Amino acid sequence: MIYEVTFQVRVTDIVKGKWWYETLLDREPDFIPHEGFAEWQLIPRCWLQVAEGIPAESSGPLRLGVMNIEAERERLEKDLHLDPFEIDERPEVPVRWATFSDPWGNRIGLFEYLSEAEKESKLSGE
Repeated sequence: MIYEVTFQVRVTDIVKGKWWYETLLDREPDFIPHEGFAEWQLIPRCWLQVAEGIPAESSGPLRLGVMNIEAERERLEKDLHLDPFEIDERPEVPVRWATFSDPWGNRIGLFEYLSEAEKESKLSGE
């Protein structure tokens, strides 16, 4: 039985990496167990670890669900000085999504459910 999930990305500069992911997630880490490491609980039992080290080439994307993908794109392009990135969608897929990279090449994505009912059910835990 799997009861928890942890994703790890590596950055070459933990100070810059911690700041970058604090800005991405719009909050400070939940846990810093030792130097060179920071951890955020994204949702119950799902953690993102940022560790100082050599980044894995072409890792990800780690996709994060958001309520308003346009607003998040605007915030991230401004706050993280990201190059403009496209939001994709296909008629047969019930989400819109976008992918970009952190300064170390780790690929990150956002997605938004198109159905308001689906968004609400995700927030209520159904």
